[in-house]
Order: sequence, then structure tokens, then C-alpha cells
Amino acid sequence: MEAIEPAYGTATLLLIAAGAVALLLFLIMKVKLHAFIALVLVSVITAVAVGFPLADVPDALMYGFADTIGPVALLVAFGVMLGRLLEVTGGAQALADTLITRFGEKRAPLALGVASLLFGFPIFFDAGLVIFLPIILTVARRFGGSLLYYALPAAGAFAAMHAIVPPHPGPVAAAEALDGSIAVTMLVGIPVAVVAWYVGVMPVARYLGARIQVSVPEALFGEINDGRGDSADVDADGADGPEGEEGGRGSAPARRAPAFGTVLLLLLLPLVLISLGTVMETLVTAKSVDKDAAWVAFLGLLGDTPVALMVTVLVAIVVLGRPRASLPQITKLLDDALGPVCSIILITGAGGMFGGILELSGIGDALSGSLAGLGMPLIVQAFIISTLLRVAQGSATVALTTTAGLISGAVGEANLGDFQIALLVVAVAAGATVLSHVNDSGFWLVSRFFGMDEKTTLKTWTVMETTLGVAAFVVAAALWTVT
Repeated sequence: MEAIEPAYGTATLLLIAAGAVALLLFLIMKVKLHAFIALVLVSVITAVAVGFPLADVPDALMYGFADTIGPVALLVAFGVMLGRLLEVTGGAQALADTLITRFGEKRAPLALGVASLLFGFPIFFDAGLVIFLPIILTVARRFGGSLLYYALPAAGAFAAMHAIVPPHPGPVAAAEALDGSIAVTMLVGIPVAVVAWYVGVMPVARYLGARIQVSVPEALFGEINDGRGDSADVDADGADGPEGEEGGRGSAPARRAPAFGTVLLLLLLPLVLISLGTVMETLVTAKSVDKDAAWVAFLGLLGDTPVALMVTVLVAIVVLGRPRASLPQITKLLDDALGPVCSIILITGAGGMFGGILELSGIGDALSGSLAGLGMPLIVQAFIISTLLRVAQGSATVALTTTAGLISGAVGEANLGDFQIALLVVAVAAGATVLSHVNDSGFWLVSRFFGMDEKTTLKTWTVMETTLGVAAFVVAAALWTVT
């Protein structure tokens, strides 16, 4: 669906957007209206206020909702199935124990963050977060204290890689729009992302964790297996149900939890499959392989993120589940795991709906046009425009691509090299990262995954995203001054 012609000037549109955000926060935080209902209601009100024809409002609502909920539903569903299998069989505990043994208790947050940086290279933010969720919760339950100590380093690592480093779609699209080199953007983006994460996320996680208590949520995976006994419906020791009865808890002979190597290979499987898909896409773009070849299409299909996660779940059923339970028991386990994520999927989709209305309203285009001729260094202009677009309409990808298109003419006239263009891409990505709030579907995903209310999410996730983005921009700006 295409954006409507703006019915009002930029100032009026921005006031409508600000009023919509304020109304949403009031309904959720003060009135205590369910977030899903509040998001849909405010989306309808905003669509009417910005000038959508009434007959077009339903299509406008579905634009952002469908675009968000489609991939999110598949990723969350398959991810929570994998997480549940890892949790109840002791796989998450085995991985957590090994990480803690290698890094030590005090460095557990660092271990989770480093692992997330590695896994976040080819995996999208939401997919990586849902796969790592049971491991994060296991470590947090074992050591106690606020969940923020362990959740923010991992989530921040996935966010940094997703925003800044190709082959993720945002930086790739920005680099192409600016006629830059994808390879150079990747070589520049990786160290900048790591430095920005270490400077902009780790200290913030320690600070917020010491001041804000967030308990480990029980809704997604129930009681996290702590390695001392059974857990939920299928036990790590193979016992199910009352003694002597299938389907309950009993005194069956103990079975060992999966080996660390088995769990690691299982987690690497989607990484490898998605990487294959990325390689195929790159080779097709470079015309090194025939895009119509059957083997190319097959590897591309396996590398599609939902398909890769589905394959991983099937392998997990065989490797983790079947040695410890019957297939009907595993099916019931996975079915039970899907119940708690229904709210997460719907709220995230509704967040995308709200962001889609703001996008289609023309707020972004109006804001971009008013900022096009600012007399400031190009890298600063890129960061500011991207930041304002991010705040106004919520989508980081839209902010990235719109900003890149807006400054592409100035970049062409400046005759910049690939290294400088890569720094501009980082600056744009940094602006598209900061100030994640209620019009961002990722805000709702994090809020529900970590069991935080909206106020706490604003005080934690929004703050961390902002420090991450600012840190990335500072690094890019410093490098820009010496080129």
C-alpha cells in the first residue's frame, strides 16, 4: 500500500504523531487497557486524524500488521518450540554451565553478549533473541539478581549486529542506495558494532541491573530447569508422569542432559543454514551463479530464516526429544509452549500496525523534506535525519532506507570513497537504532519476552538502544574526522 498525500504540514503531522504516542501510553500505563487493544484503537484514531479516507483505513491497518506479524509469528513460534525443548531436556542448562565454567560467574553477561554477537552476524534480531531466550533465562535464574544483567548484553548484541552489519537488510539497503561497497561496509561495521556494544550496552546493563529489578518471567518456559531435577512436562532425566504412568512425573532411571557439543551444534544449525542462504543471495546478485538453478533455489529456501528454524526444530525433536519422551508427549509439550506466545505475537503485530499507519501517513516524507537542506557535516545530517525518522514512525528499516535515499545525491556530489560511505551507513544505522519506543514492534517483542511492563521497557530497553546508537555514531564520527 502506498503512502497517502500528506493532508497537513509537517508540524501538524508531528503533533498528531506525538499525540498518538501520548494517548497510547496513557491508555496502557494509566487506564491499564490491554496493550493489543490500545495499539489497535490508537492506530484507528491516528489513521482518521492524519486524513486517511475512511474506506481505506482497514487496508492501512492491515499493511503494518500483516507486514510485521507474518515473519514474527513464524520466528517466535519455531523459536519458542526450540527453546522449550532446550529447556526441558537440560540443553539450555548444559550450554549455560559450559559458558559459565569458561568465563566465570562474574563474566556470565559478557559470555552471553559475545555469543550473541557471533550468532547475530547472519541471524535477524528477533530470531536470535528467541533462540537465546532460554539460555538467558537459565543463567539469570541460576545467579539471581535482575534479569537485565543478562538480557540486555545479549539483546544489545543482536540489535547492534542487526542494525549495523551486512548481510542484515538495513545496512545492505543503505550501502546500495549510497553506491557503497557491501564488503567494505561489513569490514567497517563489524568492529564498530562490537565497540559500540561494549561501550554502549555493557556499562548500561550493569547500571540498570543494579537499580531496576526485573524477575525471570515464568510464562514462556515455566520453571527453568536448574539442573537438579525435573522440569515441566518432559524431564531432562526422561521421567514423565506419576510413577509407573506415562505422561506424568516419576522415578524412571535418570538420563544425562545433552552434551554441550550437541547443543552447540544444534544452535549452529540455523546459523549455517541462514549463512548458506545469504551466500547464495550474494552470489546471485554478483551473477556468479545462475539464480534459476535448482540447487541455488534449494539452498536459498533452506537459508530462509523461518525454514531454517523449522528444520532446527525437527532436528531438535529427534536429537533432544525422542531419546527422552514419546512423540505424542513432545507434541503436547510444543503445543503448550505456543500458548503463552500468542499475546506476544499479537501485540508485536499491533505495534507494527501503529508504525505502519505513521509511515503511510506521510510523516516520514514530510520530515525528510524539511530537513534536506541542513547546513551541517554530512555524517551529522545523516544521523539526525535517521533519528528523527526513527522516532516519528518507529521502523528502523524505513529510517535507514529513507535517510540513505535522501542523502544519496549529496554523497554522489561529494565523491566519497567506500570507507567514508561505510561510515555514513553506520551513522544512518545508529540514528535508526536510538529511542525505540511504542511505535516500534521490537519494543513490544522485548517487553513481552522479558516480562517487563511498558514503563520499565522505556526505562531499560529504550535507554540501552539509545546509548548503543549514540556510541556507534560517536565511533563513526571520530573515524570520519581522520579520513
